[in-house]
Amino acid sequence: MLNFDQTIFLTDGGIETSLIYRQGMTLPHFSAVMLMDGAEGRAALERYFRPYLDIAAREGTGFILESPTWRASPDWTGPLGITAAHLETLNEAAMDLMQALAAEYRPRIDRLYVSGCVGPCGDGYDPGAAMTPAEAADYHGFQARIFARKGADLLTAITMTNSAEAQGVARAAHAAGLPSVIAFTVETDGRLPTGEPLAEAIASVDAAGEAAPLHYMINCAHPDHFTGTLRSGADEGWTRRIRGLRSNASRLSHAELDAAEELDAGDPAQLGSETAQLAGLLASLTVFGGCCGTDERHIAQMAGALRAKQAA
Repeated sequence: MLNFDQTIFLTDGGIETSLIYRQGMTLPHFSAVMLMDGAEGRAALERYFRPYLDIAAREGTGFILESPTWRASPDWTGPLGITAAHLETLNEAAMDLMQALAAEYRPRIDRLYVSGCVGPCGDGYDPGAAMTPAEAADYHGFQARIFARKGADLLTAITMTNSAEAQGVARAAHAAGLPSVIAFTVETDGRLPTGEPLAEAIASVDAAGEAAPLHYMINCAHPDHFTGTLRSGADEGWTRRIRGLRSNASRLSHAELDAAEELDAGDPAQLGSETAQLAGLLASLTVFGGCCGTDERHIAQMAGALRAKQAA
């Protein structure tokens, strides 16, 4: 059984921005899974993940290996120019890589979970025409079944923009026999891109009953954008359902990030300090990683700040 209590868990940073801006890789439509098509791409993914695993081993934390499959769901076959069968093969290969890395690092990392990652049907910043929960369950079942078959410990949905699709993801994971985690994107006002308050979105997805997620995360936003929301709800039950953060390095809004021509990596030390402060605000927080603009420098700073807070 998965246990996220007490132990600090780290995960990786902004995989797509790191691969593009730091490793010089080409990712069509921001789809990292396409790197699984060749030896050079697979080597780039290994180079990406190893520093994060090494930080967890050094710091004595747990780790969540998140597969590079955020943009690897059925609607992307057309834009990526591949068949559904090819997409399935790429998802399988990505999970095989995660399992190989997990087997290598488990002797050094006590709690290491492999997570199959899904993204929204559309854009992670724009909800567009939202699916119904039933439509989303059918759509995301494609990846959920692959992850279950490949031995994933859980399924994590990253950059969810609306509660209806998130409900469907949770149902798809449950139907495949996997626990799920939902990470919501929030705007600078702490609300989902639909305008839905975070508390309402969590309550809506939790209404799925036995298919409800293990917990929730906030991602693709700087702590400045959601600290006020968490502080105002710190004494309310819904905030205890939030266990993880995958913060942006940049304070820019999503619209500003879309228009930016250069990567904004922010200040790794400051992001580490702000992350530790949030962990002090919500005792439920135990999972920490990054999103746009973050890399192993930011995660190392988070780990150090969290360890210092824990020691104090």
